Amino acid sequence: MKIGVLALQGDFAEHSVMLRRLGVETAEVRLPAHLAGLDGLIMPGGESTTIGKLAVAYGLMEPLREFGKSQAVWGTCAGAIFLSKDARREQPLLGLMDISVLRNAFGAQVDSFEADLEIEALKQVTQTSTPYHAIFIRAPIIESVSGEARVLSTLPDGRIVAAQEGKMLATSFHPELTGDSRFHEYFLSLAK
Repeated sequence: MKIGVLALQGDFAEHSVMLRRLGVETAEVRLPAHLAGLDGLIMPGGESTTIGKLAVAYGLMEPLREFGKSQAVWGTCAGAIFLSKDARREQPLLGLMDISVLRNAFGAQVDSFEADLEIEALKQVTQTSTPYHAIFIRAPIIESVSGEARVLSTLPDGRIVAAQEGKMLATSFHPELTGDSRFHEYFLSLAK
């Protein structure tokens, strides 16, 4: 299995480290040709407007859309925004996942936080019921899911922080910044 990590901006290196720890071959994706031979793609956190503008500049928008129609794609934080159909503002979006996302929903960098989440989907793949410790940094909120998309996890107040639509995942938090590989393992199960 070979998983690409969109390496235009943001914390792509951390995802690659986690994947290699799981014994998975990785590739940094910066150009359309880099998508060839991949079984899945992770779009990392960072700054969603910058990621979108760079994807436009490097001719990646349509190749990424085509890739996402048949392969597993996971957007974390800014990557989730980039994957969405609506971010409530004008910016380049892939529009692959039927979710609406609100950027910086919790506030500025100083409002970053951590929370333990119950995620049933992870329990099915990893056979453990330990809550998932999630790190939120200038995090978006998934305001709504529609169509084929479904909620995977919410905060205790009901705000959506993880969703899935077929082989696509969106998380408001940063699984690559924890030592917990369960979310990456779940993504790999979708990419198989």
